[in-house]
Amino acid sequence: MDYQIGDIVELKKQHPCGSKIWKITRVGVDFKLECQGCKHVIMVEREKALKMIKKKM
Repeated sequence: MDYQIGDIVELKKQHPCGSKIWKITRVGVDFKLECQGCKHVIMVEREKALKMIKKKM
């Protein structure tokens, strides 16, 4: 699946704040994701991020 900056995705596992909803803020070799519950930001390798994503909202 093709992901763009600004897409909202649901991950398989919950963040400690309780949210599974994340916003993609960078796409490339890495994905930069922002939690929509607590606004925490993480950088994840592309392959790992693709495995983490359950569905595009």
